[in-house]
Amino acid sequence: MIGKLRVVNSLSREKEVFEPLNAPHVGMYVCGPTVYSDVHLGNVRTFMSFDVIYRYLQFLGYKVRYVRNITDVGHLLDDTGEDKISRKAKLENLEPMEIVQKYTNDFHRVMETFNILPPDIEPTATGHLMEQLDMIQELVDNGFAYESNGSVYFDISKFNEKYDYGKLSGRKTEDLLNQTRELDGGSDKRSPLDFALWKKAAPEHIMRWNTKWSDGFPGWHLECSVMSTKYLGEEFDIHGGGMDLKFPHHECEIAQNAGSTGKEGAKYWMHTNMLTVNGTKMSKSLGNSFLPHELISGDHELLEHGYSPMTIRFFMLQSHYASTLDFSNEALDAAQKGYMKLANGLRLIKNYEYPEGLAEEINTKQAEQINKICDNCYHAMNDDFNTALTIGHLFNLVKKVNSIQTGQLKFEEIGKETFERMKSTFIAFCEEILGLKLETNLSSQNLLEVILEEYKVAKEAKNYDKVDELRAKLKAEGVIVKDMKTGIDWAFEE
Repeated sequence: MIGKLRVVNSLSREKEVFEPLNAPHVGMYVCGPTVYSDVHLGNVRTFMSFDVIYRYLQFLGYKVRYVRNITDVGHLLDDTGEDKISRKAKLENLEPMEIVQKYTNDFHRVMETFNILPPDIEPTATGHLMEQLDMIQELVDNGFAYESNGSVYFDISKFNEKYDYGKLSGRKTEDLLNQTRELDGGSDKRSPLDFALWKKAAPEHIMRWNTKWSDGFPGWHLECSVMSTKYLGEEFDIHGGGMDLKFPHHECEIAQNAGSTGKEGAKYWMHTNMLTVNGTKMSKSLGNSFLPHELISGDHELLEHGYSPMTIRFFMLQSHYASTLDFSNEALDAAQKGYMKLANGLRLIKNYEYPEGLAEEINTKQAEQINKICDNCYHAMNDDFNTALTIGHLFNLVKKVNSIQTGQLKFEEIGKETFERMKSTFIAFCEEILGLKLETNLSSQNLLEVILEEYKVAKEAKNYDKVDELRAKLKAEGVIVKDMKTGIDWAFEE
């Protein structure tokens, strides 16, 4: 690794040298989707950002255990107080777990579309109910939780006697109390700030489990504390999610972890920022949000046309994960051109091989420039995973690749060692780290028709060597040319 890896830690709000607790092993936990609705672009950006972090840590040689949970149990209530998964199940006349499976499958398809790697472990909330009940009991036993009318709540006042609730988000308890309004079940709580660890279910609530406290369901924050510590330990390295999760979700996780184990869980807390459209916050209520499939198809009134998955991935990585990302047709069109420029460079350099036996005539200035650009790719990623800067340096490498293609830069001028470093760095940062794949909109049917037309011309000219060559190439692809009385046709080889 060239230089030290530094990350912004939300706990300190400063950039810190990344030092894993159990080097070379790294534990990373990212809050996953709640599977009752379609995946939104905010999800895609968050999971794409941590996908790059996961990829880069592995590239540097760390042994990473990446855990990303699936929230599949009722804590997200609508305005009527009904669980959203249960409500969706009623509307579609399905079992709640059918809803869960349907949207989990959709989520996986979206992740695959954008070349986002699966985590090492993908636990579900419903699969860890026993562990959640155990943690609730630990919190009760330790004096940080209490039962009230069948529900169990975390006691913020008690917690603040020993710890500091609000340290992650920088919020003060007094300010929070002034801003908090009474919500459903508020009268059961000792303080408006106390949050549910276990919620007594209303009669119409479908997803419910019997416990000594009541028939109910676990609180939202609890599952992540349970699953992160189960698979990564009481202390682990990275915890991530969207900026909207910093408070209250991650704040509550820290409180639960400290209250049950005496340790706060993650060493580094990292958050992706929000999305905007033409400078306005992306929101379904404002009518300016679009789903991933709409962005790809262009089937949305705010979009002039659709964009390929790799164009969208490139677009998102052009901004640092912690900065606001603004969508506009102009920005997406620019990203499309940028991606194609990078893809063309990648296509070229993958096909380049340093000529054997070539006498080197090193141009020191050119060789130094290329090596510096390669170094800068590492420096950029080491600077809090700055993909935007990294892409800028890759474009500088594209210029060198294009110069080789045009003959302005000769292989012997940079030498084999520098060439091989340029090639391996460019391919690794594009494909392995940024996760950008070569993609094309070429139609296989159109290409086949072009080849068959060439075959027809060669046959009419009685150029049988060319006819045999085209037949052999098509056969290698599983296609048989058929000379029919009505013309030339083709079939799959049986």
